Amino acid sequence: MSRAFVKEGEGAELGALPELVVSPRRNFVTPEGLAQIEGSLARLESELSAARAADDRGTVARVERDLRYWRQRRISAEIVEPDAAPQVVRFGCRVWLRSPTGERLGFRIVGEDEADPKRGLVSYVSPLAEELLGAAVGDEVRFRDGNAQIEAID
Repeated sequence: MSRAFVKEGEGAELGALPELVVSPRRNFVTPEGLAQIEGSLARLESELSAARAADDRGTVARVERDLRYWRQRRISAEIVEPDAAPQVVRFGCRVWLRSPTGERLGFRIVGEDEADPKRGLVSYVSPLAEELLGAAVGDEVRFRDGNAQIEAID
């Protein structure tokens, strides 16, 4: 179709959405992470219905793109149940560190889509998680500009 027959902004609106990049890494998730994925899918399905009813093609395009991402993440999800009494840091564990300044900080190692550093949730592929995985209580790990000691694992 010629550009002369396209409403202003219509072509740019629909053609400008890049696909969301799906990580090439294994999609490990906690049970809570799986629930988040399923919640995102349900929310997006609802948004898609509303956007179609309103004939909002821009929103339909965005939501369909987001649904493609989350459907792929649901298909590839590998649930990892946390160990009830971990002896070393593993996926799903919460790790308590004592920082060089004496501050006590907790981090839980989760899947990529679950990560939220402000809430202490770090992706298993993050530098901090890579430093922590396999470590035990009493071990020192690199943290910020020094070392921190692992005080507890739960």
